[in-house]
Amino acid sequence: MCKLKLMADYKDKIVVITGGSDGIGKALVAQFLALGAKVATCGRTQSKLDDLAREFNSPNLLVITADVSQQSDCTSFIEKVVSQWGTIDILINNAGAIPSGDLWDVDQDSWRKGWDLKVYGYVGMCRAFYTKMKNAGGGVIINNIGNGGEVLDPKYIAGASGNASLMGFTRALGAFSLDDNIRVVGVNPGPVDTDRIYNMLKKRAIKDHGDESRARDLAKGYPLERPAHKHEVSDIIVFLSSYRSGYVSGTIVTVDGGIASRRSII
Repeated sequence: MCKLKLMADYKDKIVVITGGSDGIGKALVAQFLALGAKVATCGRTQSKLDDLAREFNSPNLLVITADVSQQSDCTSFIEKVVSQWGTIDILINNAGAIPSGDLWDVDQDSWRKGWDLKVYGYVGMCRAFYTKMKNAGGGVIINNIGNGGEVLDPKYIAGASGNASLMGFTRALGAFSLDDNIRVVGVNPGPVDTDRIYNMLKKRAIKDHGDESRARDLAKGYPLERPAHKHEVSDIIVFLSSYRSGYVSGTIVTVDGGIASRRSII
């Protein structure tokens, strides 16, 4: 699919991306801007948002400091976007990183903070945006979740539980959302080439092998001996956001090189 055809899909569309200052979120900001969309993104770290604004230097980029684990921030964020651009076409929930570790590695406060940002943050953004989209005639909600909700690794128990919950939420919300001309879709990336995955690998290398330098060896166990490139996830999200995916709702698209399907009886 050529870029010119995609540009027709996104010209002057209003796209909201949470957590857009780095990783997959930043890749999405870059792609949607390149396709002619107007992009609003939020994050909790002002310096990262300032760097993002300077890097892209675009009148079509709106950066707002907001903590989506707080419903009041969700509401304020939406009001600022609507005030600036009048409507919202696409919401991509992307902010949030639930800590890795087993049941005893992740204490109650860390578990709760991770869920407040990602699980309840996604739910809160959907609650805040859905009615506005419906009243405007429709829209698209993409929840960037993670294949931890399918793999169910006990060494990522807080994330596995949270992601599984978001998968259920996405399917339930998207089951009938087309009645309101809204599509709700989940994307489950596996390991992606970001700082986060290498930090998780270092943590596991220390726990399992007592040696942080083994993290790169662990990465070689992935399909193609590497994590996914960021664009291999963001490209899917861009496609799912377009009218070319107009009959896709209430489902999850997994982008993990087959990791979640590696089942064996031995």
